[in-house]
Amino acid sequence: MAVSDSVPATEGRRLYLRLGITLSVLAAAGCVLAAHRATLDSGTDQLAAADGEWLVLACFATVATWVCAAVAQQGAVVERLPRGRLVAAQFAACAANHILPAGAGASLVNLRFLTRCGLSTRRSATALAVKAAVGGTVRCVLGVALLVASPGAVPLPARLPHLLVWAPVAVAAVVPAVVASGRLRRAVGRAVADVREVHRSRGRACALWGGSVAFALLHAGVVVAVVHALGLALPTSHLVMAYLVASGAAALLPTPGGLGSLDAALAFALTAAGAPGHTAISAVIGYRLLTGWLPMAPGLLVLGLLARRSAL
Repeated sequence: MAVSDSVPATEGRRLYLRLGITLSVLAAAGCVLAAHRATLDSGTDQLAAADGEWLVLACFATVATWVCAAVAQQGAVVERLPRGRLVAAQFAACAANHILPAGAGASLVNLRFLTRCGLSTRRSATALAVKAAVGGTVRCVLGVALLVASPGAVPLPARLPHLLVWAPVAVAAVVPAVVASGRLRRAVGRAVADVREVHRSRGRACALWGGSVAFALLHAGVVVAVVHALGLALPTSHLVMAYLVASGAAALLPTPGGLGSLDAALAFALTAAGAPGHTAISAVIGYRLLTGWLPMAPGLLVLGLLARRSAL
């Protein structure tokens, strides 16, 4: 009884900790916006006068991200998933992701969808973990490739190259000790078996990796299109690098959809890449409108419709 009582208590403390971090980040973001209200107003005005053709292109890139997310999710499982409902689930997951902290909304929607498609809870969770791991790997590889190809894209600490070299070494040294636990070792073994099963099919492996690459590049493409719509001619590689750095930094804070953390990181990265402050604010607002705020209401409607039809 004592052990069973301690588990809910531990989960409750974790929930309160996440909620406290989320509220702290949101409060800090609100204070920053209040302190820079003039810059925010200027950025909003500049976005209202942006080039419509570039904004339409950004809209198409946003819609394509949901398709790429569906392709990557299909590549993470062996079973054939219903295509239409899979894309709809990614659209609904995008809306849910802006309500719950740190990607929990998207994970819960996709977990429910996969289990409704006949996968066990364990295999559904493994598929989500595989997709997330591939997505993180893709972003790191793209970031390192752009850093090598365009080292001056975003100012970075001088020690970063050393960290990039020694970080894999440290991980390789720590992982064997971590997996020494029997239960964890069995879980890792099952996950590795599922990964091998997926990669036995070249088509599914291409869907998993190709969809993940396209998803990251299309999100960066939204930023590129919005910045060009604002009339600012910055190198595309600099803008892509700015997005990758910002999204990686925002992932460290558990806010809904990266609210506050992604906004601040992206504005800082765009400013470091050469954008004026008010233009960076305009680009962040435009990116947020297209990828989060405007799709939220229809996404929640799709979420309710999928739940009503027992697809979730």
